[in-house]
Amino acid sequence: MTINFQYIQMAESSSLSEIVTRNLQKLGNKYEFIIRAEVFFKLGNGTDGNDKICEIQLSAPGPRIFAKSNENNFEKSAANTISDLERQLRKRKEKFERSRKAI
Repeated sequence: MTINFQYIQMAESSSLSEIVTRNLQKLGNKYEFIIRAEVFFKLGNGTDGNDKICEIQLSAPGPRIFAKSNENNFEKSAANTISDLERQLRKRKEKFERSRKAI
């Protein structure tokens, strides 16, 4: 799986990239059909403190899988986004298995 990072309106963070890479590699090992991940970190315009945005888009067979979350720091935002992706991947895998059993 290829992972591409884009930092929009902020400086690049190697520690943040390492954390997200490690978690996405775990997902990639569990769901081998993932081809590529596009990760976007952005600073939003929120006034409530939840202006750290993480968006992740996964390329896999079928429609692309996308998740986004806003939190008060990027680590929480990335963790929430990855857990949302895992839920979507679990559903997709169940669909694949059901269609495979039907054949």
